[in-house]
Formats: sequence, C-alpha cells, structure tokens
Amino acid sequence: MKKSNLLVLATSALLLASCGGGGGGRPTFGDNEYPVLEVGTSSASSQATFPASIKGVQDVQISPKVAGFITQINVKEGQNVSAGQVLFVIDNATYQAQVRQMQAAVNTAQAACNTSKLSYENSQKLYENKVIGDFELQSATNAYESAKAQLAQAQAGLASAKETLSFCYVKSPAAGVVGTLPLKVGALVNTASVLTTVSNISSMEVYFSMTEKDALEMSKSGDGLSALPSVKLQLADGTIYGHEGKVTKMSGVIDQATGTVQMIAVFPNPERLLKSGGSGSIVIPHQNSSAIVIPQACVSEVQNKKFVYTLGKDNKVVYTEIKVAPQNDGMNYVVTDGLKVGDKYVTNGITKLSDQMEIVPITPERYQQKIQEQAKAMSAGDIVNAMKK
Repeated sequence: MKKSNLLVLATSALLLASCGGGGGGRPTFGDNEYPVLEVGTSSASSQATFPASIKGVQDVQISPKVAGFITQINVKEGQNVSAGQVLFVIDNATYQAQVRQMQAAVNTAQAACNTSKLSYENSQKLYENKVIGDFELQSATNAYESAKAQLAQAQAGLASAKETLSFCYVKSPAAGVVGTLPLKVGALVNTASVLTTVSNISSMEVYFSMTEKDALEMSKSGDGLSALPSVKLQLADGTIYGHEGKVTKMSGVIDQATGTVQMIAVFPNPERLLKSGGSGSIVIPHQNSSAIVIPQACVSEVQNKKFVYTLGKDNKVVYTEIKVAPQNDGMNYVVTDGLKVGDKYVTNGITKLSDQMEIVPITPERYQQKIQEQAKAMSAGDIVNAMKK
C-alpha cells in the first residue's frame, strides 16, 4: 500500500474517533468514565415574539353632519391631507335657501327693533316733559325690549343656518392620509354614512397582547413600562422594520377569555412604510445575566419533554426533566426549571446511560484528552495493520 493511502487511512481513523465524542455516543474507554460539568450561570440573550396589528396614532372616520347627495369628492385614496382641508361637498341648495330665509328674518327683526327704539326714545322725551305718564313709557320700553329679543332670536337662527350650510363642506379634522372612498358623486348620505377614514401615520401604534405571567413579571420589576427595552417590528414579509419602537401603554384589565393584557408600542414612520390596518409581530429582546445555559447535545427529548442526566449520590446518574426557554440559538438551551446552580450533569455519551447507572465522573477536558489518546491509538493500529497487508 502506498504511503499516501496510509496517511488518508490514519486521518480518517482520527476523524471517526473525534466524532465519537458527541452527545449521541462516546468512545469506548473501558472504565465507564463520563464527562460531568457543574451548573453555573452566564449571560444569555433571547427574544419573545407577539402577533401584532398596526394602526395610525389617529384614525378618524369621516361622516357628514347633514343628509344630502355628494356633489364633489376633492381627494383621492392615499392622498395626504391637512387639517381643515375640504374633502367632500354635499348638495347645499336647501341649506343656502334656509340661510337666505333666516337673513330675511334678521332684516325684518332689525327694522322692527329700529322702529321700537325710536318709539322708546321719543316716549322718554315725552315722559321727561310730563306729556305722557308711567304707563305709556313702560309700554314703549317693553315693546323695545321685545323687538331686541326677536332680533337676537333671528340672528341666532341665521347663525345656525350658516353653520348647517358649512356642514355641507366636509373637512378633515386632522392631518393624515385618506383611506378608501366607498361612495361616489351622486350617492345619498346621512349622518350614519362613513365617507372615508383619515389616518395620521407620522407615527404608528402597534397593538399586541402579553400573557398575564409576563405582564406580572414586568410589573414586579418596579419600573413598569420604562423597564422594557426598545422593541422591533417584524413585518408581514418577514423583514425587520428599520426603526425601533417603544412600549407606551398597557391595559389595566386582563382579558379573561385569553388571559392576556393588551400593550401598545409606538413606532416612527417617516418613510410612510407602515400602513394603518397592517399586521406583523412585535419582537421584545431579553437579556439575562444569570441564565443557566447548557449544550443541546447533552439533552434528550422524549414526547416533547426534555431530560438530562444529573449526577446524584454515589456517582449514580438521575434522569432529570428540565424546562427550557422557547427561543434558542440552535446550539444551546436556556434552562428555566429542573436545574440549579451547583448541580452536575453529564455532557457527552448520554445515549449509553440509564437512570441510576453508576459512572466514573471526569472533567470535560479529561474526556477530550482521552478521545485524542484513543484516536491516536486507533490510527497507529490501523497503520500497522495496513502495512502488514
């Protein structure tokens, strides 16, 4: 056999021996030795994801205050409008006639008031010259006061008619973006009709729900909403929105049907990328400086339950169930229950273990050293056997 082939054979034997040190199997040491590691704490970052819906900070439904036919639509869907801008015009011929009618009533009342005023002033002079008595003066005074009251009433009617006429010009109450326009010119509308929606999307409110348990943990921190870090928004296409948001509101009532608390996060929207009515997911990062982190290779899973072998009395292993955080990096688990600082667990060769089996614990460093020693021994034996052939 050529030397090059011998080298390939030796290298392959070394690689096979090294791969045997994973979580699923172990090299055959012959002395029942298994690597054991003591549980400690380390920093771990995770994130929680919550389904969310997106709304403008101000979504205003636009409805007319008077009934009539739409004669003009001055905007288009998606158009930016300013506060006070006229969006729709309602047929106002009837309301203009009412204004003219009330204006005529004001003119009549004004003329009557002027006449009553002259009569009152003349009665005062006559009274001062003792031409008329108290009764005639009081009658003139009453007539003048009545004329002023009628004038005031007519003026109020005119103001009301003008205000009603102004309702025919439907204006935007706030700056924002026009939504859908379900009605067309000529449609008959009333005060119950919804003409469109104007959304202020300079910043967006994202609604999501947090479990009661998570909300309690947050409340116990003492800082409440201020303790929450900045949050991210995952859009419907799976991408992360380019601006971070901040949780600003939390409902004071728990939904008994779902056991959740509604939260609101506010995101800036300078590029107008977010649309009111959209959906996504809120991503809340979490940093734990005292987390228990263990490799996934030392964990076995049976019927959606996770187990590790811990080292018990007399060096006997115990098949122990653990609970882990739902998020992980694909290599490690963050243990939430089942292990505590100071416990010891087997890191490799768990498929050859059984509950209450006695082992000889060694350090992971010693375990790796024995793997290398065995790999070298296997390589040397293979080379000698190959050379004999």
